[in-house]
Amino acid sequence: MTEIRIRRVYDDSAPGDGVRVLVDRIWPRGVSRERAAISLWHKEIAPSTALRQWFAHDRARWDGFRQGYFKELDAMPETVAQLRAAATGNTLTLVYSARDTDCNQAVALREYLQRQATAAPPAPPSAPRPHSRPGAGSATAARRRPRR
Repeated sequence: MTEIRIRRVYDDSAPGDGVRVLVDRIWPRGVSRERAAISLWHKEIAPSTALRQWFAHDRARWDGFRQGYFKELDAMPETVAQLRAAATGNTLTLVYSARDTDCNQAVALREYLQRQATAAPPAPPSAPRPHSRPGAGSATAARRRPRR
């Protein structure tokens, strides 16, 4: 699995950051594109404006924010796949601008990506079992069987 790091956009980039993806919908204030050293600005993967405004970085709403954001991410599998593809074989650093380093969209997104990577693949649908003789297993066949 690709290593997923988190770094605040206002902190200096590190040589081992790999692919740096800004996961904010809005460009961070006071940071030039050169200083941010962003490989990709992935606005689409950021939480919706409504969810972000509802959360307002209130730690009491953190669990609700995560659940809402995970639902939004579930609804955009192509966008999540694009993010994964951008980091294939590299370290992925999710870059964000929030002051709170523990409760922000990058933390939630990393959790989501890690859960996806460790989730077991869905089981294939079970195939119908072939019958040994025509009509076996049907209601009519059951009535024809003698009682013991």
